[in-house]
Amino acid sequence: MVYRRRFVAARKDRRGQRADSGARNQIGSQLSIPPTAKAERFLPFWARERHIERRPRLLARSKTLTSARQYFAGRGFLEVEPAALQVSPGNETHLHGFRADLIGGDGGAHPLYLHTSPEFAMKKLLAAGETRIFALARVFRNRERSALHAPEFTMLEWYRVGEPPAALESDCAALMKLAAEAAGTDRFRFRGRECDPFAEPERVSVHEAFLRHTGIDIFETMEPPLPLAGEGWGEGKRPSSGASRHLLSQAGEGNATLHFAAAANAIGVRTAPDDSWSDVFSRLLSDRVEPNLGLGRATILGDYPACEAALAKLNPKDPRVAERFELYACGVELANAFGELTDAAEQRRRFAEDMALKAKLYGESYPIDEDFLAALEHMPEASGAALGFDRLVMLASGAERIDDVQWTPVVDPEGRFA
Repeated sequence: MVYRRRFVAARKDRRGQRADSGARNQIGSQLSIPPTAKAERFLPFWARERHIERRPRLLARSKTLTSARQYFAGRGFLEVEPAALQVSPGNETHLHGFRADLIGGDGGAHPLYLHTSPEFAMKKLLAAGETRIFALARVFRNRERSALHAPEFTMLEWYRVGEPPAALESDCAALMKLAAEAAGTDRFRFRGRECDPFAEPERVSVHEAFLRHTGIDIFETMEPPLPLAGEGWGEGKRPSSGASRHLLSQAGEGNATLHFAAAANAIGVRTAPDDSWSDVFSRLLSDRVEPNLGLGRATILGDYPACEAALAKLNPKDPRVAERFELYACGVELANAFGELTDAAEQRRRFAEDMALKAKLYGESYPIDEDFLAALEHMPEASGAALGFDRLVMLASGAERIDDVQWTPVVDPEGRFA
C-alpha cells in the first residue's frame, strides 16, 4: 500500500531489466552491515547463530501483532480472513501476481491467482454489510525482492464504512506508536534516517512536496488543465469523476510529458524517451521526494494526482487530485489509504485501461473479477488503508532488511536473502 497499489512500483528500464524505484531500494554492497552480520546473512534462517541474531526482531514482530489486534478489537473492528486464491491478483499495471491453477474434479484446470492484496475480498464483505473490518493477510507479489520488498509479506488492511480518510490517519499514527512500544524504542531508524513515532505526523500534499523538493509545479505539467470545483464548467456542464480522471490520465501524452521530463532532467533526474507522465512522476517521487519524507517525524503525503489513484474517489473540490494519502517514516513508505471508489462502471474502465497498459509493457494482463464489480455496486461509502506490517516492524526494530523480521523468509534461488 506500499502497501497497496503503487506500494512496490517496480519498473523495467529500457533494456527490460528490473529497476527498483529509487537508489535506497538497491541491495548488496551499499548496505552498511557489520562483517559478522554479513557472514550470517548467507546462513539459512534456521542456523542457530543467525536465528539468535534475528530473534529479538522476531519477538518485536509478535508483540506488534498482538498490539495491533488489540487496537482494532478495542474499536469495534472484526478480524477477517480473506482467501488468498482469487480470480484476479489485482489489476494494477506494475503489480505482478503468482498463478496457481485449481484442478477440478474432472481434471480440468481453472486459473486462479494468489492475491497481491486482500482488497477485493474485503470490499465484498463491506457489500455484505460489515462496517469495520481488518485483516493481517499474507500477500504475494512476483518480480519483487530487495531490502524493502519480499515476494510474500504481511499486509495489515482495514476499512471504515461511512468515515473519511482522516480517520485512517489517526489509525496510522496509533499503529506507529504501538510498534515502537512493542520494540521498546522511541525512534524509528533506517539507513541513517530517524523518525519519532510518537510525534504528530506532518501533513503535506503531493503538489506541495514536489514544489518543496523538486521545484516543479506538477499541476502545470498536467494536460489538459482542469478547473477547480465550480470554476469554468458552467451550469450543468461539470464532468463526472470518471470523465475527469480520464482527462487526467491522458496527461502523460504529448507536450505535457515532454515538459515534465525536461523539468526532471534539469534537476538531474534521468528519464527515458518512452516515459509516460506517470513514469516521470514516479522517478521524481522516488529519487527526490520520498527520501525527504518522514524525517524527524512521520509524513502523511496526500492529494495524489487523479491518474495515480486507480481505486480512489476524486476530491470533490478539485478533480485534479484523488482522496489518497500515503504514510512515510525514515523515507520509507509504510501505508497507502483511499477514500474508496464505489462506482462500478468507472472502476471497470480504470481496470481495462490499466490492463491494456500492462499488456503493452509486460506482454501480459490479468482477468477482471466480475464478482468484485458486482459487489461494488452494493458497497457503501468507505475509507480503507493498507500498511506494510513487515516494514513497520523493520523501522521499529532497526532492521536493515525485510527478511530480518520474517520468521521464515521465502527462499531466494540466488541464495542472497533466505
